[in-house]
Amino acid sequence: MGQSDTIERILGAASALFAERGYTETSLRTITSTANVNLAAVNYHFGSKKALIQAVFARFLTPLADHLEKALDKRIAAKGEEALCVDELIDALFSSLLATTRDLGENQDQFMRLLMLAYTQSQEHLRHFIIAEYGQHYSRFTGLLREAMPEVKPEVFYWRLYFMLGASVFTLSSFDSIRNILKADFDKDSSVEDAVNLLVPAITGMLNREDD
Repeated sequence: MGQSDTIERILGAASALFAERGYTETSLRTITSTANVNLAAVNYHFGSKKALIQAVFARFLTPLADHLEKALDKRIAAKGEEALCVDELIDALFSSLLATTRDLGENQDQFMRLLMLAYTQSQEHLRHFIIAEYGQHYSRFTGLLREAMPEVKPEVFYWRLYFMLGASVFTLSSFDSIRNILKADFDKDSSVEDAVNLLVPAITGMLNREDD
């Protein structure tokens, strides 16, 4: 087994187990057993459980950041001197999210569960890691979004960002359950793309709401 294959086995097992059981409830021994590698391999490639959690996120966030940067560059070039509007920025974000999951061949609901658990299980080291590694991408996107919403007070803008995150994480991390309820109650089926197409205008409307 090559090193790259070993790393992918560990990351794949860790992603699935963290999403299913949580970070604190998942031991390194459970991960190594699932990945069919020894504990020394995890220590050699990652060094610690915290570093492994960070690597799981980097596996998704690095291509997401690349997709988002390209999407923003493309839209900015097309607009010329005109600033991007909220609709265009939110569409760029979610189209980048869908493109990333397609490239990785994984379900976005797994990553969203991981993100939700990062908040609920107080993974402070992960927040610092994301800021250090991806802060410039976050700052660029939120800066453009702030420019598109100049009339919104800073503290209101802050809360609306977290409302957007909460709605997105809940919808996509619980997609299978929501989809099953839709089937049972309305005899209708939906894809993730269908949900995102409804989510984008809902988030845009919330962000664009005028202050009282």
